[in-house]
Amino acid sequence: MDRTAQLTARSTPYETAYDPPATAATPVTASLPARAAGVLEANWTGASTVPSRALYPHQWSWDSAFVAIGLRHVSPRRAQTELETLLAAQWADGRVPHIVFNPSVPLDAYFPSPDFWRSSTAGRTAGAPRTLQTSGIVQPPVHALAAWLVHRADPRLSRARGFLARVHPRLAAWHRYLLHRRDLGGAGLVSVVHPWEQGMDNSPCWDAPLARITPAPARSFRRADLEHGAAGDRPTDLDYGRYVRLAADYRDAGYADGGGEFAVEDPAFNALLIASELALARIAEELGAPGSARRTRAHRLTATLVERLWDADAGMFLCRDLRAEDAAPGRGACGTGPAPLPSHGLGGPGRSRLLPERAVCGLVPLILPGLPRDIAATLVRTLRGPHFSVGDRTRLVPSYDLLGAAFDPHRYWRGPAWFNTGWLLERGLRTHGETAAAEALRRAVLDLAGASDFAEYVDPYTGAPCGATGFSWTAALALDLCHRPAAHHERQHLDKSGQRVVPPTDTGTFDRSDRGGDRG
Repeated sequence: MDRTAQLTARSTPYETAYDPPATAATPVTASLPARAAGVLEANWTGASTVPSRALYPHQWSWDSAFVAIGLRHVSPRRAQTELETLLAAQWADGRVPHIVFNPSVPLDAYFPSPDFWRSSTAGRTAGAPRTLQTSGIVQPPVHALAAWLVHRADPRLSRARGFLARVHPRLAAWHRYLLHRRDLGGAGLVSVVHPWEQGMDNSPCWDAPLARITPAPARSFRRADLEHGAAGDRPTDLDYGRYVRLAADYRDAGYADGGGEFAVEDPAFNALLIASELALARIAEELGAPGSARRTRAHRLTATLVERLWDADAGMFLCRDLRAEDAAPGRGACGTGPAPLPSHGLGGPGRSRLLPERAVCGLVPLILPGLPRDIAATLVRTLRGPHFSVGDRTRLVPSYDLLGAAFDPHRYWRGPAWFNTGWLLERGLRTHGETAAAEALRRAVLDLAGASDFAEYVDPYTGAPCGATGFSWTAALALDLCHRPAAHHERQHLDKSGQRVVPPTDTGTFDRSDRGGDRG
């Protein structure tokens, strides 16, 4: 039996804890799980999974978290290894770098390459590894959520290998770094210091903050990505020049946080941190330690997220620019929204403002079970409304406002639909009792993943593939949705606050069932 057949033969038919419920899931084409497992097998390097052999030939941080979530169904051991390999490259200050470089890959295969980041020298003060080459920036903290899901896929194997005992201190240090070093606004939310950190690289959300950045000269870098993808699908040269300038300035400052020209509080990044705080609470309890402090922090961060980033007029969360000195007095970014807020964090005193762009990052907080009911209901209306039109003009969630001036259905994060955000919002819809909408989104992810040959992203109107094909997180998350259980189970919520955050007949993303697998 070949490896792909072995992987698909190990599919787990049981309900995995910490997943939202499903109702009468639509049958999946039999070949789809095997094809998805085949993509993951082809992109496996022996210790981790590359997003794409040609376009992204190294290990990426949040990609590996999503990959592990899919791999847990067919090879829990490999899923554990995926996360362990990434966390082995953690810096002493706690940060998990967004790229771990494979030394066997030629330097010119990807830019920025290890000789640009110079992690072992420029990052020495921050505790960069001496024997591994990494980038110096981070990506969204999905890792604790992934680790918990991987553990629950095969608790017996996880306990035998001491998986959670090994990753828990590294995950705790990672969260500590974000909560303390990256609270640049001083209110408790994490800031990103580069668009690549948020994961949605060229989103129009960054246009205004990036306009302040003097781009690096085009002759100072070479874009390897254009050798593997259409220029019309990728960020522009101007975008790249600004990315390079920001990264070089951060590197030249020794990767010290707080002094850069770009600092943005992003709703998706912070929502994923909150979700992972709840997961880390469950990991701690599995290891015999209390998890109540992390739950309390998650509830507090959820309230802060609403206070600082919710815009009622937009009907969604918006990004907050901490370096906006020119905000009009008494007005928010949307004209009638919240007024500019003072900022007294690590970046120094100043004014901050909400950015007016509507992007998928402002919908991702729907994954949070502690979100107020009225805000969750508004997010669902916005998802279905004219700006995203899911279930009407689009099947998958566009990355940017369909009515926005910057919308482009093919250019990276300026309009195309991505499978990881579809997966997150499918969970969010189930968490808040929107099971029919969740099932339609699940079906759309599976249909378009298969039809596009597991594309990196797709045109939100037509489903036409864009970017790389055989993309790892697309395959992994399709594999996860193939295993979505079809029956309700009586479960307790991870949220112990005593307040119901979803209807009593529904269970949320964060259940605390101790149901194991057929190997647990």
